Amino acid sequence: MADMSALESGSAAGSEEEMEVLTPAQLIRSLQQAWLNEKFSPELLESKSETVECVLEQLEHMEENLKRTKKGDLKVGIHCMEVERIRYMLNSYLRCRLRKIEKFFPHILEKEKSRAEGEPSTLSPEEFAFAKEYMANMETYMRSVALKHMPPNLQRVDLLNAVPKPNLDSFVFLRVKERQESILVEPETDEQREYVIDLEEGSQHLIRYKTIAPLVASGAVHLI
Repeated sequence: MADMSALESGSAAGSEEEMEVLTPAQLIRSLQQAWLNEKFSPELLESKSETVECVLEQLEHMEENLKRTKKGDLKVGIHCMEVERIRYMLNSYLRCRLRKIEKFFPHILEKEKSRAEGEPSTLSPEEFAFAKEYMANMETYMRSVALKHMPPNLQRVDLLNAVPKPNLDSFVFLRVKERQESILVEPETDEQREYVIDLEEGSQHLIRYKTIAPLVASGAVHLI
């Protein structure tokens, strides 16, 4: 990562209390890991809207600082590249989430509907509004193009059954951030039995996603 002084010189992202424990460099690392997790996870992960908002604010400060920087300074080019790198990660992260919402929207909305009180939301308010509008538009399109030409008993829209679910049995690469003990692994064939493994800090593994999905959510492992 390039020199983060352009970030440091801007005002703190988010509340002062947040930035007492989260430096600008840590904020960018948090965005990078959220991006990689989202990119390699088969399902939509918990929304990191606070991180996104903080990064957007930091980008504004960085760009304002660059405008005040003396032209011809070698550091300007370095900081410009850093701004573009951060903006690329942010845009890619948001696009990845939108693709998953479009692909799995009925299941995502059903999960949101059944979410327990106090449980983190998978969707940001903006994403929730987008998902609801996308589902309504899809239902309208299906009725106008196909369903109205079918017998009345076949005109019901059942998107939960029509749209495939995320494949939680797919395999993912991960790096262990915090040591984990007694992780139950399901057998690959009928001849095998389930077994238990320990995940050592810093080790890398190829494993079925649903086995470690809770560890991704908690931050104990990172997808790579």
